[in-house]
Amino acid sequence: MADEEVSDPKALLEDRTKAKCVYQWYEYQKCVKRIEGDETGQKHCTGQYFDYWKCIDKHVAEKLFDSLK
Repeated sequence: MADEEVSDPKALLEDRTKAKCVYQWYEYQKCVKRIEGDETGQKHCTGQYFDYWKCIDKHVAEKLFDSLK
């Protein structure tokens, strides 16, 4: 048992779920390109980044908690 590696099912599910959140990823990438030249540091894409991860978490939660029961 000591030789077996423990895997995190959440990380695996996140990788599989990213395809369902393409729209949010695209919106985040658009924002990054839009603020690329900002030298003031005032502009950011935090909202779009969180929207992307919220989408992933929503889809992962549906499957993750079912597999943990």
